[in-house]
Amino acid sequence: MTLLVADGLNKSFGGVIAAKNVGFQVAAGELIAIIGPNGAGKSTTFNMIGGQLVPDTGTVTFDGTVVTGLTPRAIWRRGIGRTFQVAQTFVSMTVAENVQMALQSFNGESWQLWTTAHTLRHGETLALLNAVGMGDAAGRPISELAYGDVKRVELAIALASAPKLLLMDEPTAGMAPAERDQMMRLVQRLAQETQIGVLFTEHDMDAVFAYANRILVLVRGEIVAQGTPEQVRSDPLVKRVYLGELGTEAIDEAMRDTVGRDRVGRDTVGGGS
Repeated sequence: MTLLVADGLNKSFGGVIAAKNVGFQVAAGELIAIIGPNGAGKSTTFNMIGGQLVPDTGTVTFDGTVVTGLTPRAIWRRGIGRTFQVAQTFVSMTVAENVQMALQSFNGESWQLWTTAHTLRHGETLALLNAVGMGDAAGRPISELAYGDVKRVELAIALASAPKLLLMDEPTAGMAPAERDQMMRLVQRLAQETQIGVLFTEHDMDAVFAYANRILVLVRGEIVAQGTPEQVRSDPLVKRVYLGELGTEAIDEAMRDTVGRDRVGRDTVGGGS
């Protein structure tokens, strides 16, 4: 089942092209990674899907409905959750209270936030925390947690809205190697068990190639390659541009050299540029 279709997304800021004809799909239960050098357009693409930016042209279709131009909150309520590079939590509250706040907000109970946050939706809160391996820490203040555990709590908060699609901005940022692997295994398990689609950006290439079902490579706002990890790893342009064999001035020439050649996944993935 296809959850998300990005079709011909373009976005410029003044004379700078941040996204050029970006197109791809995400299916239920699928983990899709977006990678690329700094300034490649990863954040712009995420923000066009999440509603923080409106594309100049192109459409975003989620679960069969065009959501282009809707507010971030409207898109969130339709079933697109998000986590951030720097975890977004209330450090003065307990682990459970953070998740309870999210549940109350999603269910329209915000008028009760400051009076009964510690008692409302207790069972649902523990279920979400247990799903991310943080049930035993429910009563602890967020401020006492290691950063990897804070990221797990943020994931539970994102899951409180019962999303069908999860946008994860560098889910392993700031983590030690062992924590990165644990986080990605957790995300992979949740995607498989609940059929949530996951679209994530990540600088840790070990995590990307170990856990992504498909990878999109952005350079200068354009998808230059997409496909399975094996396909992307062997793509000549990806090796030259993304793995650092070319300097900045040579990137445009390398991309021009690809005109006319078949890019990874163009005929099999249903998108790209």
